[in-house]
Amino acid sequence: MVEVRHVLCPVDFSDFSRRALDHAIAIAKWYGSRLSVLYIYPIPSAGMALSSLPVAPAAEMGMLSPGDREQLRQQLRALAPADALKNVPVAFLVAEGDVAAEILAKAQSADMLVLGTHGRSGFERLVLGSVAEAVVRKAHCPVMTVPRAASDATKAVPILFHHIVAGVDLSDASLYALQYALSLAEEADAHLTVLRVVELPREFAEWAAESEEAKGHVERWKASALSHLRRVIPDEARVYCHVEERVETGQPYRELVRVAAERHAGLIVIGAHGHGVLDRMFLGSTAQYVVRQAVCPVLTIRAPAAQPAATSSPRT
Repeated sequence: MVEVRHVLCPVDFSDFSRRALDHAIAIAKWYGSRLSVLYIYPIPSAGMALSSLPVAPAAEMGMLSPGDREQLRQQLRALAPADALKNVPVAFLVAEGDVAAEILAKAQSADMLVLGTHGRSGFERLVLGSVAEAVVRKAHCPVMTVPRAASDATKAVPILFHHIVAGVDLSDASLYALQYALSLAEEADAHLTVLRVVELPREFAEWAAESEEAKGHVERWKASALSHLRRVIPDEARVYCHVEERVETGQPYRELVRVAAERHAGLIVIGAHGHGVLDRMFLGSTAQYVVRQAVCPVLTIRAPAAQPAATSSPRT
């Protein structure tokens, strides 16, 4: 069973980070967690437009005064209506410095990190480019990225995550993420699609498009992959949620996004390597593509270094 005792949500006062905060609040309510809403005041660099920041310190450049900090905390409190935070222990935190480094430092005590993204046109300014990449790859806790196209989180988690798609390539990292996805599906009484993508060499894919013999080989490969996939799903999991195993051919990131859209999924779950490098199924542009192109939140889970794969089953 997943335990989420502390949810951390960095914001930058944009509409995208407000949407992420809505999801963070919904998750905190569902799990009875405490919530930390965090704003990092970046150390201004040459060429940075101070007008883009919530406050422009009148004191030494890059140093927040006590008055600046209190002003920012008040702005954080105004992001979410008080009734939305009812029964949620919440802390409003202000820090300054390198944005990625500060987020990662604060995430050390979190069980889940929730970030808003700009969607198709890239990460919002809070987590632009290398900052977001550093956070997703280096955070020890699961990171949920919420795109601009995600539905409003005005409903409870079981409704938000009514359908979950988990990408699995049978690596340790993806199997660890699968256990997390199974637990989430169990808690939300959700439908879980476990997707494995067989990526064919281009020459063979072209041959399969024209040859019945090649198509037969592909179908046998897919059947074998489906059989193997079914063996990694604990029987107990099927008692608590509906599990669908599915095998497709193509590029993993494209199929993940496509199947999630087809199923109107509320969440995609992917695994990351325990040493901070995205697992082979989700190397580089793959994870970036999924996070930026998905219309639903994406949960990236890093397997603990000392425990490369989860072995426990969902609760019975």
